[in-house]
Amino acid sequence: MEEKLFWVGILVGIHFFLTLHFRDKNKFSASASFTRLWHAAFMAVLGFVGGALLSVSLDNRGGEVVTTVLFSVRQLAWGLAAAVGFGLYAFLKGDKARYTAQENPPPAIKGDLEWSETVFSAVLLASVVMYLFVQAFKIPSGSMRTTFLEGDHLFVNKFIYGFRIPYTHKKFLALRKIKRGDIVIFMFPSENPNEFQCGGRQYGKDFIKRVIGLPGDKVQLKDGAVFVNGVLMKEEAYAKYIDNFRYPAGSGRITASDYQLQWEKRTLGQMFSEYIKDNFGPVTVPQGQYMMMGDNRDRSCDSRYWGPVPEYLIKGKAMFIYWPPSRMGAPK
Repeated sequence: MEEKLFWVGILVGIHFFLTLHFRDKNKFSASASFTRLWHAAFMAVLGFVGGALLSVSLDNRGGEVVTTVLFSVRQLAWGLAAAVGFGLYAFLKGDKARYTAQENPPPAIKGDLEWSETVFSAVLLASVVMYLFVQAFKIPSGSMRTTFLEGDHLFVNKFIYGFRIPYTHKKFLALRKIKRGDIVIFMFPSENPNEFQCGGRQYGKDFIKRVIGLPGDKVQLKDGAVFVNGVLMKEEAYAKYIDNFRYPAGSGRITASDYQLQWEKRTLGQMFSEYIKDNFGPVTVPQGQYMMMGDNRDRSCDSRYWGPVPEYLIKGKAMFIYWPPSRMGAPK
């Protein structure tokens, strides 16, 4: 969302600075027709921004937002339709007196300047804050019950693991390293938009899980119990198990090296389905990557099925539930 806001701010900023340029060149004083057309252009920009962001919001509520693309075709279509509507309305229904006043700029353009400057500065500031510091996130599923419930809204600390350099995999000034037990938000680890996981296409979507395996860790599940480097993880008060039965191991026909390879290739879940829910591994977490699991262990599609998560895809650490009010507080 922060990248969308950034480019929205740039779009409005371009209009703002062009308006200043035309004002200084007395374009508005010389031609009422040009003034009317330019005001209609501003309303079209506002229409596009409103329509596109409304579509993004609706997609977000439906869990369809993909963070790897700036705007989807549907979002662009909404934006362009709103731009045409707002622009035509402003051009056809405008008050001529607002375009022909002697002052420079005329009242219509003066109002546009005030609005565009406000939107430009506010949206850019919001995008920078969301990109570097804090971002809101909505829990989309029950995989983290009861730590988080579906519909919980929380803030994500995006600078604790380092500031991300835009459009790169690099971070700098990390306050601390990722630790086992951290609840993190990350982009689903897939480069194939058509890859089918967890009942659908997850490419570009944000997930929330708990870090279980660090780089170099050997992770294994035996009848639902988690072992890291051969040691049972005993302090897992957050883990929830709701099934009364455990799936038996179903990977006896594959070698350990092939098992590791298929896990890293994110095909293990497709090969063994639910048989790796309770009896999984052992696998070794590759360097620079992490193994994630949901707290609702029997209802979580996580790294057991689709492999490890590269560090550069981790966006931040869950910080604070802010909605609903009855659940406000820091997660454990």
